[in-house]
Amino acid sequence: MTTNLIDAEALFVSVLQPSDLPTAEQVRDAIAAVLISCGGAEECARRLAAEFGEHPETAVARMQWAIQTLAA
Repeated sequence: MTTNLIDAEALFVSVLQPSDLPTAEQVRDAIAAVLISCGGAEECARRLAAEFGEHPETAVARMQWAIQTLAA
């Protein structure tokens, strides 16, 4: 798994919201916090899958936001 994918997954499951208009530093901090709380990328991916299952109507837009935020 690439770092960008792992970061996007971590940002997806973080508490940050697109409406927060997070800074690059806030994004980095949120990703680090999620990866620490998850204990790594594998658990982060599990949480992402759970969110997709629980909220399919918003999951695609949130992942697009995460990817676009990291690309900026």
